[in-house]
Amino acid sequence: MSLVDTGDSFAALSRTDLATLVPELLLCGQLIDRSGMAHLISAFGREGMAEVAIEEWQASSPWYTRRMQRALKFEGDDVVTIFKGMQLDIGAPPQFMDFRYRVHDRDHGEFWLDHCGALMDVEPLGDAYVTAMCHDIEDPTFDATALATNPHARVRPIHRPPRAPADQHPHCAWTVTIDPSYEPPAVEPHTEALGRTAAVALELSPIDRDGEGRHDYSGPLLADLRFDEFSKSALVRIAEEVCLQHHLLALGFLMSVRKRTDEQSAIELTRKQLTGIAGITSERIRTALGLPRSFAGLAAVLDVHPLLAPHRYVDRVICFDDDALGLRINRRGGAFDDGSWPTLIDLEHLGPLDALVRGVDPHFTTRPVSETEEALVVEVFRAGSPANECDEVAVTRFSTGSSFVFEDRGIPLPLTVV
Repeated sequence: MSLVDTGDSFAALSRTDLATLVPELLLCGQLIDRSGMAHLISAFGREGMAEVAIEEWQASSPWYTRRMQRALKFEGDDVVTIFKGMQLDIGAPPQFMDFRYRVHDRDHGEFWLDHCGALMDVEPLGDAYVTAMCHDIEDPTFDATALATNPHARVRPIHRPPRAPADQHPHCAWTVTIDPSYEPPAVEPHTEALGRTAAVALELSPIDRDGEGRHDYSGPLLADLRFDEFSKSALVRIAEEVCLQHHLLALGFLMSVRKRTDEQSAIELTRKQLTGIAGITSERIRTALGLPRSFAGLAAVLDVHPLLAPHRYVDRVICFDDDALGLRINRRGGAFDDGSWPTLIDLEHLGPLDALVRGVDPHFTTRPVSETEEALVVEVFRAGSPANECDEVAVTRFSTGSSFVFEDRGIPLPLTVV
């Protein structure tokens, strides 16, 4: 079998493919909640679902926000820094969550959503669910994201759903204010706990300063990010950071669920979340990169799929030929120290991997090879008939994000102080 160089991963892609892939990874990160929340509602009700959503984002977003700021050299304590961080956050994927920004001065700004894909998903469920998302969840989580940049920052609504009138546009609007008189809230225990994970401290691929394109985001705030303007090295790092955001959010999810149920149920709920998002993500990656429905195409998807990336966090090896594909997930490294997604897969629980491979081709299916303390080994083969889509993927497909298509919006304009 041919071996995929798992030390290369994103670096094996072209600059063009990376620029296509990054917004896909951002969007799929946002869909993690669409995958998990339906199962939480069944387990804990609407209020319990909202509590988990708040805690998972509070726990994860401050850490990955600071990581991206350091990686792309736009660290600061002003409104512009907050807005740049939002543009590279899985909670605000471009176009699907169409954030627009206005900067008044270093301490004051506004943002609004010309289109909110999350609202489009939740609005049909009724005002109670809209209020849970746009009030109960957004208030503490927007603040948690802003506080990563400045502890005296506050995000407050100008207006937000439920929409009145029903076609109100923009969908919502918010102010961001930095004021030293604002008393910073206490850091939540779940945020502190996630800060002690291997993921938060992980060193990823350094950005070299050679080659064409933007190596960082240290210049002015742009209305939109054109990822094709970044250098290949910067895009590799951005893709790795975005995949790590997936893991951090999933760890926050699991941490919060564990507070509300027994260990076996918490693992099962998180495994359902993983199964749903694994299938949709592989489908979108294959389509975006124009990959064949072959074992070579599957290997390329596996090598950049957030379940198995970044490679410095998830230790795995992929090999394939024309007839089968082998995957070895080594039981070591940061992902296993933290108990992240790969730890949810074993010989008795291959559902997430089946969903992933069938997102490339529904004929693919997994079969166990071996499992030891050192590694899990599985093989993927092509069945004679296609498998039915599993329930977890069908639940995630409820989101309009599962079929969302990105557009080329032309050259972005810098946003200056008004």
